[in-house]
Amino acid sequence: MSNSPSKVIITCAVTGSAHVPSMSEYLPLTPEDIRTQALEAAEAGAAILHLHARNPEDGRPTPSPDVFRQFVPAIAEQTDAVINISTGGSTRMTLDERLAYARVAKPEMCSLNMGSMNFSLHPVAAKMSSWRFDWEKEYVEGMEDMIFRNTFRDIKNILAEFRDYGTRFEFECYDVGHLYSLAYFIDIGLIKPPFFVQSVLGILGGIGPDPENLAVMRSTADRLFGRENYQFSILGAGRHQMSLVTMGAIMGGNVRVGLEDSVYLSRGVKARSNAEQVRKIRRILEELSFEIATPAEARQILGLKGRESVSL
Repeated sequence: MSNSPSKVIITCAVTGSAHVPSMSEYLPLTPEDIRTQALEAAEAGAAILHLHARNPEDGRPTPSPDVFRQFVPAIAEQTDAVINISTGGSTRMTLDERLAYARVAKPEMCSLNMGSMNFSLHPVAAKMSSWRFDWEKEYVEGMEDMIFRNTFRDIKNILAEFRDYGTRFEFECYDVGHLYSLAYFIDIGLIKPPFFVQSVLGILGGIGPDPENLAVMRSTADRLFGRENYQFSILGAGRHQMSLVTMGAIMGGNVRVGLEDSVYLSRGVKARSNAEQVRKIRRILEELSFEIATPAEARQILGLKGRESVSL
């Protein structure tokens, strides 16, 4: 299996559930917005599209399969990019709600957080002068008293169920301990290589966005898994996005950008679309002599089952 750093997989996380509409007027909220921005990101070079859904009336995160169906099939019809359905949802959703559409779609990929954790943006609320929708202020401030739940049993059950669907995972690791949790599930046979490790830096409650921490995540993953058995990818939250993902690529990793992770393109400048962030990281990587993986190459590298085997 190839683990060459010369082919970099770009993932684009299009909207997420942590950022609220008041944080950026460019955050896609409606099914049409999400579809348009996802397709633009794929055209710009994203091989994987990481997707959440939002209530089109007020932008609130929603797990509703009916809302997902308003944009996911249309995306699949118009691009060959890998569609990755989040099982993270939000801290306000039950596990069954978070899994609802993925169970229907049986996609090539899903995201899977590798542990329960404090996950919060609540300090941002103090910096906001106004809110677009009534639900936003309480939602952001309330993160201070919320826990994102993914117990060992939750993870075990998800892995066992989705193994039957042939779905593979973007294993989101927010701290070093999550890598050890991943190693446990490998040891008991629920995860087989090649697997895709998304190292998440800069979320309050997880590992900090220091370059030294990225080196620790990479070296720990290499030691636990063997570099030949997995693909490493990097997500830098907020203002750390571009610098950390560039560093990660230089270390032999893949990259993730998108308005789920940062609403900015550069210091003080909001990204007007997901595609702007994809184009920027693609330009940086190509100037460093990296090649960008196509969706077909991403499928081969990650051992995915192919678009023909999904129920989008």
